[in-house]
Amino acid sequence: MKAGMNRTWNARYSLSLLILLSSIIFLCNGQDYGTPTEDGAGGGEPPPEMAHCNGIFMSYSFGSREREYPHFKNVTAQSWAFKATAMIVNAGKEELKGWQMFIGFRHKELIVSATGAAPMDGDYPLDASNGTTFVGSPNTDLKTSIETAGDFTQISTNIEITGTLFGVAKSVMPMPKTLKLINDGWECPAAKRKGGNMNVCCKRNPKFKVKTGPKTKFAPRRYGDLNIVYDVLQSSGSNYLAQVTIDNDSPLGRLDRWNLTWEWTRGEFINTMRGAYTHKRDPSECLYSKAGQYYKDLDFSQVMNCQKKPAISDLPPEKKNDNVTGKLPYCCKNGTLLPSSMDPWKARSIFQLQVFKLPPDLNRTALYPPQHWKIDGVLNPQYKCGSPVRVDPSPFPDSSGLPAITYAIASWQVICNITKPKAQASRCCVSFSAYYNNSAVPCNTCACGCNDIDTNTCNADRNPLLLPPDALLVPFENRTLKAKAWAKQNHMTIPKKLPCPDNCGVSINWHVNTDYRDGWTARLTVFNWRGFAFEDWFVAVDMGKAGPGYENVYSFNGTRVPPNNRTVMFQGLHGLNYLVGQVNGTNPLRDPAVPGKQQSVISFKKKNINGLNIPGGDGFPTKLFFNGEECALPKHFPKKSSGHRDGISVLMSLVFAMAATFALMMD
Repeated sequence: MKAGMNRTWNARYSLSLLILLSSIIFLCNGQDYGTPTEDGAGGGEPPPEMAHCNGIFMSYSFGSREREYPHFKNVTAQSWAFKATAMIVNAGKEELKGWQMFIGFRHKELIVSATGAAPMDGDYPLDASNGTTFVGSPNTDLKTSIETAGDFTQISTNIEITGTLFGVAKSVMPMPKTLKLINDGWECPAAKRKGGNMNVCCKRNPKFKVKTGPKTKFAPRRYGDLNIVYDVLQSSGSNYLAQVTIDNDSPLGRLDRWNLTWEWTRGEFINTMRGAYTHKRDPSECLYSKAGQYYKDLDFSQVMNCQKKPAISDLPPEKKNDNVTGKLPYCCKNGTLLPSSMDPWKARSIFQLQVFKLPPDLNRTALYPPQHWKIDGVLNPQYKCGSPVRVDPSPFPDSSGLPAITYAIASWQVICNITKPKAQASRCCVSFSAYYNNSAVPCNTCACGCNDIDTNTCNADRNPLLLPPDALLVPFENRTLKAKAWAKQNHMTIPKKLPCPDNCGVSINWHVNTDYRDGWTARLTVFNWRGFAFEDWFVAVDMGKAGPGYENVYSFNGTRVPPNNRTVMFQGLHGLNYLVGQVNGTNPLRDPAVPGKQQSVISFKKKNINGLNIPGGDGFPTKLFFNGEECALPKHFPKKSSGHRDGISVLMSLVFAMAATFALMMD
């Protein structure tokens, strides 16, 4: 009996030991490459192709797609929700700092989200029709397997991508065109593709010379049109003090009354602020949030803002010396950011904020910047901001006045670049006229959009009617009779439904004034149809081939813009840098409104410029900017016909000049 019991016990003991050993072996095998984490690092078996890569290995795997609403029979119009996974692994022997992975999407992809990385080209949802570049977030650098003992969480990042694509038949696999590493000094061959997978191994270019400069612990700072830095200056367990610095680094960029927004992703809120203010201050938003539940003894009536997406603006100048909200360098300019060539002091803006945190981030080193940054102005360029990228802490002069340097606790950089306005999305427009043609080419129809007008009463797709030059001096609603009379006089067709207006708050007329053997002149007139003035306004004109011949401007200040000197920036003279707003006519019941306007003649030389044809188009701008915003140019310029009469054209030019001059004198 005892022997039987011993045999049963031994069998059970052996079976238990076998199960335990099997579990240990299974667990060990499962940890070869780490486990997936929330930030996208690690995860899964590596592709077999990675075994042959001694550099930076990248892959893209298409996961799935599902037909989205609305459903169309037309394949090109149908949208699909898709999921894909990208991976980047440092399989080499040197650390990769600030990795940048370009995925060449080509099916009108709209990226809705991505874990483990952030797009450099803007915020979600992101138009990736021409591809997009991802950077690590929060894992910006990829260490080597050698220095981490093969820790996959430190040498790799997984990117889970969710988005929408268009125009692909169900039988077609919608893969990117390219996959490459765009960090300096790296070369990538064409990616290999098999079905829904593609991969590439990028290696160091041995001929690439590394730029000498200070070594950085984090990603090197980048250049952009607008450079925003988020510095943490002080930190305690539950809150920290941050400083936001906005630098305008574009020679043509500008912001007026800037409005900055971002998104808190970990429940943070702004307790106090200096140098700026939030547009909304509602204590109830705090009381009924997680912040109100945790900070039970905090007086939320004194809290600046508890919104997840606060809207922040600069303070007016009268708050500059306020002991509570002001007394901060570069603050309180009413949101004006000018190019440094105009005013270096107005090219920077600074404000500070005290940020309160929530669990589980109650640690002095648990610091996370806000995401999804956006900035805009009144009539300025449209900026597209990337995600915050961790950089080396910013240096500051020591507050004691001693010749010492202090550093921020942590710093992040946000780069915002100017985007070209889409069709019918500009905020200013240009009209063309010339001494050799009786008609002026007005601003494009709906140049600044037609969303706010009834297109049943006008044609949004028709080219504008040619006008007599003096019609440019009156608002669009007062031009109809002049346009019809001019069309009838010049035997031009008058459509039953007239073109819609341009709907622009600012318009600029470029008039070719003279053309002679050694040079030529033009007249620039700026019209402000808005109800407010523009201070420190400027116009920048890219003259293409004729640009190097710029000689002088007579009623503005003119400055060439390097490096090619084809672009000239014009500003109002001292004391005349206000472009006043539109005012009522002398008799509002009878006379049309009068726009604010400024005008000057500009002279050019033809010396050393071969083949310059002023009437053929060389006398007109290829690009024109008002306060940094690229204005919509006409689709055509005035043509010089063989049968035109110079005398009448010159007479019309003189009439327009006299009318404009008289209007300026009356202002």
